[in-house]
Amino acid sequence: MDSFEINKIIAAVLMVALLVIGIGKLTDIIFYVEKPKKPGYVVKLEEATTTSVSTKTSTEEKIDINVLMALGDVASGEKVFKKCAACHSIVKGGKNNIGPALYNVVGRKVGSVSDYKYSKALAAYDKEWTFEELNGYLIKPAKWIKGTKMAFAGLRKEKDRASVIKYLNQNSDNPLPLP
Repeated sequence: MDSFEINKIIAAVLMVALLVIGIGKLTDIIFYVEKPKKPGYVVKLEEATTTSVSTKTSTEEKIDINVLMALGDVASGEKVFKKCAACHSIVKGGKNNIGPALYNVVGRKVGSVSDYKYSKALAAYDKEWTFEELNGYLIKPAKWIKGTKMAFAGLRKEKDRASVIKYLNQNSDNPLPLP
């Protein structure tokens, strides 16, 4: 095959690409639809109320945990927890996997499972896993406790977080009373 044949092939590919792009632009002009300035209807969502608290180092969101926990249910939490089950065990006496066992996690000190090697950030984090702490951590673990080795992206939906927290609380010898 000589260079003239290769040039014809390349020219044909470029012409097809230009034709596809041109047809797309042309149809946008012919079938132009003006988008309305005001939506036809508004979908109202129930969300937990948040207030912003400013500290010297950062701005943290305080969430009304009572409203948040009212959104969740244990059955949904069990379904959502399947994402967590790849790395964590939730059964009584369960072994540590990639992450520590989470039975009895609600109310326990952060980084306190003796036979699990925590990141330095979690080992030094001197708090307990309260409903508020779990909620903040489950939004985005790496942002809540900087330096944690947990690579989970987090749970964006408030209902999912509340459901998982309720499920974790239920999987305990002494579940804490819900707020």
